[in-house]
Amino acid sequence: MKVLGINCSPRRGGNTEILIKEVFKALEKENIKTEFFQLGGKNVNGCIACMKCRKKKDGFCHQKNEVINKCIERMLKADAIIIGSPVYHADITADCKAFIEVASYALGAAGKPLKHIPGAAVIAVRRGGAIHAFDSINHFFLINEMIVPGSSYWNIGIGREKGEVLKDEEGMSTMKVLGENMAWLMKKIKR
Repeated sequence: MKVLGINCSPRRGGNTEILIKEVFKALEKENIKTEFFQLGGKNVNGCIACMKCRKKKDGFCHQKNEVINKCIERMLKADAIIIGSPVYHADITADCKAFIEVASYALGAAGKPLKHIPGAAVIAVRRGGAIHAFDSINHFFLINEMIVPGSSYWNIGIGREKGEVLKDEEGMSTMKVLGENMAWLMKKIKR
């Protein structure tokens, strides 16, 4: 079994990445493989409603969206997915939004191949907008008929500067519990 963690933050090594990797630690303790995919800060484009994915029904974008297509390819091989984003202007990053738009539309056209696999949102926040960002990612999971595991609190870590999220004991604990719950769920629904 493998979990794909998608980092939609353009800041490598930042708080979002730290949070995703904290979830990974709990998963790896349960002998679940993890794969990290850096999406943020790369060349991604939002959906332009060209409808090519609806005609081809292969789950991929048929515009110049190589990064998103590489991510979709990995998603289709994963047994669970984590999408992480920092909060920008009270929501997910523009890269995360573009990814969710394109992937949801293309995967929907392909018959929702992620149906029934776990998906969890992870949010890094300085102050406001965390719940809105958390909800935006969860909408992607829910429209794709995925299963959203819970944790001891919402999957949010607080910190602005790189590494500051490590001081958020409750946030780090929430990531650990999320990993444990995701591992439990994956074992129960193993496909």
